[in-house]
Amino acid sequence: MKISPDHHANWKNRTLFHGDNLRFLRAMNSKSVDLIATDPPFNKGRDFHATPESLAAGAKFQDRWKWEKDVHEEWVDQLKDDYPQLMEVIESARYAHSEGMGAYLCFMAVRLLEMRRILKSTGSIYLHCDPTASHYLKAAMDAIFGSENFKNDITWHRARGKGLNPTKYLSNCDNILYYVCGKNSTWNQQYQPFDEDYGKDWKRDEFGPWQSENLTGGKAGGPSAYLPFKGVLPAPGRAWAPPVRTKFPQELQSRLPDHYEELNPLEKCEALDEAGLIYWPQKAGGKPRYKKYLSTLKGHYMSDLFGDILPIQAHANERTGYPTQKPLELYERLIWASSNEGDIICDPFAGCATTLVAAEKLNRQWVGIDIWENSRDVVLEQLAKQGLTQKGKASRSAHIFTEEILFTDQLPERTDDQEAAVPFLRVKERVKEPEGPRWSRAEMYAYLLDQYGYKCQGCDREFDDPRYLQLDHNTPRSDGGMNHITNRILLCGPCNQLKSNIYTLSGLRRQNKKRGYMAPGKDPLFP
Repeated sequence: MKISPDHHANWKNRTLFHGDNLRFLRAMNSKSVDLIATDPPFNKGRDFHATPESLAAGAKFQDRWKWEKDVHEEWVDQLKDDYPQLMEVIESARYAHSEGMGAYLCFMAVRLLEMRRILKSTGSIYLHCDPTASHYLKAAMDAIFGSENFKNDITWHRARGKGLNPTKYLSNCDNILYYVCGKNSTWNQQYQPFDEDYGKDWKRDEFGPWQSENLTGGKAGGPSAYLPFKGVLPAPGRAWAPPVRTKFPQELQSRLPDHYEELNPLEKCEALDEAGLIYWPQKAGGKPRYKKYLSTLKGHYMSDLFGDILPIQAHANERTGYPTQKPLELYERLIWASSNEGDIICDPFAGCATTLVAAEKLNRQWVGIDIWENSRDVVLEQLAKQGLTQKGKASRSAHIFTEEILFTDQLPERTDDQEAAVPFLRVKERVKEPEGPRWSRAEMYAYLLDQYGYKCQGCDREFDDPRYLQLDHNTPRSDGGMNHITNRILLCGPCNQLKSNIYTLSGLRRQNKKRGYMAPGKDPLFP
């Protein structure tokens, strides 16, 4: 598959767009963002309000969803036509859980599609949620990003739940779904500090605590990796795998020859032994091991359980008064792990500006979107609290200036190929759309039923219920949406599935005639 190149951003750094994020996401260049870290609504079935007299006073949003009220017909058309697998996920949530869950998932799906489009080939996304909808969101993201690009379902132990006589386990955790856009995504390994007692029972010499580590590995290192070292063979199926120079304290690295990295595995083992970095067990038959020093270790690899970051305390400097605000430290960790300095960070649900402030602190570029009219004030105040902004341009120092932050409701102008969806996720080829009226699916369905009755236009079978018939295209779809009635047909389920593999109605009818599904003679509908 040919991968299109990454594009430049069509907005300036430190831009905060004001309005519905779907409009702005659709106006952003494809493959222009390095990382998305966002905290959208959770479908909690509640109304959220900031506390009075707080920085975010007046901010509110309704986290309740109804299919009839919140789902746009245009979204359903797009999903059914271009992303049927994703639509199946939404319908499953709608029937398994509720209409509200289906509406929420539809709202998120059309936005996640655009987020996937604007991410670079090396990009990643962190989607904050909780158990209310995390499993449905994961299914949707599997369909959009590909299940092979799922990395982690991070658990943030955000609080110690309170409750009197609870009837279930206390709910103390949020989820953060982490996906990448491919094998070359950015990753900076993070570590968790060791416990105070870690290493106290290790052996010790003048270079600090150490313990012995396996000198063999499972990967071949050439013929010499299987030869005897000081008369000892590696275990069956194993090979000598001596560590790199940097695995040892700086003082001990000087004991190794300058050309250490050029030696073969057996020669490296011998060089380590001469430097006093090999541990020989006293027990007969024991295999040699190398000395691993505590001073060379950065900590345990960071796990997907974040239990070391507390929620925002009542009197914390960063607190805005908004009940769903997340701690700055949490988003700093995500941004540090999956981006580099100068990268572009996007938050389509900017809210309390946590992602934007974290990006600024870590020397990243950023762009945010929020629907609240006072979001600019929150961004400026939060940046100021961190010592990142000042007014005027008398001196540059290490700060940015309030004038450098753009707050606008104007859509950026696309300068890329103008693709409206992620090409490799589409199920149909694109062709030019003819001029004519653009009808809704419901209008086209009713029109075709009135014209042709309850008959499948692929196999000519008549049905007694229109629910057996599905609206589809005669020829492949166009970039413009192809809602033109002249290109629409009604097919039964089997014909619709068969046509998806053939792409044209004429090809479908030829296949049906070969199978004897149609009466011989001229087709009166599509000659």
